[in-house]
Amino acid sequence: MGCHLESTKAAFPIERVEKSRLTGIDFAKLPFGSVFSDHMLCAEYRDEHWEEPCIVPYGPLEIPPSISALHYGQAIFEGFKAHRLANERIALFRPRDNFARFNRSAERLAMPQIPESLFLDGIAELVRLDREWVPRTEGAGLYIRPIYFATDEALVVRPAKSYRLVVFTCPVGPYFAEPLRLLVEEHFVRAFPGGTGFTKASGNYAGSLLASRLAQEQGFHNVVWLDGQTRTLIEESGVMNIFFVIDGEAITPPLSGTILPGVVRDSVITLLREMDVTVNERSIGIEELVSAHKDKSLSEAFGVGTAATVAPIEMIRYRTHDIQLPAKTQALAERVREKLVAIRTGRQPDVHGWLMPV
Repeated sequence: MGCHLESTKAAFPIERVEKSRLTGIDFAKLPFGSVFSDHMLCAEYRDEHWEEPCIVPYGPLEIPPSISALHYGQAIFEGFKAHRLANERIALFRPRDNFARFNRSAERLAMPQIPESLFLDGIAELVRLDREWVPRTEGAGLYIRPIYFATDEALVVRPAKSYRLVVFTCPVGPYFAEPLRLLVEEHFVRAFPGGTGFTKASGNYAGSLLASRLAQEQGFHNVVWLDGQTRTLIEESGVMNIFFVIDGEAITPPLSGTILPGVVRDSVITLLREMDVTVNERSIGIEELVSAHKDKSLSEAFGVGTAATVAPIEMIRYRTHDIQLPAKTQALAERVREKLVAIRTGRQPDVHGWLMPV
């Protein structure tokens, strides 16, 4: 899918849309991830090198049915956001960390590494071009979705030799409109030691959909995942990392290779420690959580992720136990969420260098 366009002031060719689809869109009422911005970034890997990237109007991709990604799952993605600052400038939140995780995912799936300049400079140019798509609504942002997949037209089971990178964006509001109700999943597992649980491989998410759907049919938002070996240790919450506050200490499962190393997870840990909250990255069993609820030492629980930011959890069901955590008790979750949002939108100093202005 190469681009043969006349170069602009950017470092690579850009083909602009003839008419923006932005007119008439109400950012305050958008379902999450349902309306997409005007342009997308595309790049091809062939003959052991990356070809010149280009930005083109957002639209369908022409792919043959024989490409290996559709058969053998050599496909990964990332997700992060751009936010409009108080001074109307726009900044990406921790894109270098997402870039590093993207390449870790690529390495695990035997895919070529993506050059940093291609990823960061290309996305910065894409966001600059579609800057009017960055919402001004409180709590909203421009979600950035890079996808990377194999394009060999071959049915041989092997790492592909050709690949495509595509990055598109969409304006989004909050992922969850209410505190979460979760069901502990004991039959299905999300990841297993030695697998791809620490990556954003597309197949990880496909394998989670049945459990999520079954939980939603029972009135829950999603599931709490347990470890694959013993089905006793808590790992994640749906597609988020998870935190529990027990005796004033914030506890989150450790990064053991089966848990996605969330960028927001790392941000929340950093901010909690700056707030003089003790953070313990350790294994926590579901039975320990039940006991902590019974003796009232468990005060709150919340999930964290790019889409959700910080999402309070009001109830977790485990067998016959309903662990109730009223929303009014979620004080720490709200405090750290407000601090994180203030940094992302430039209302508090970015002392960690998390923002990349575009």
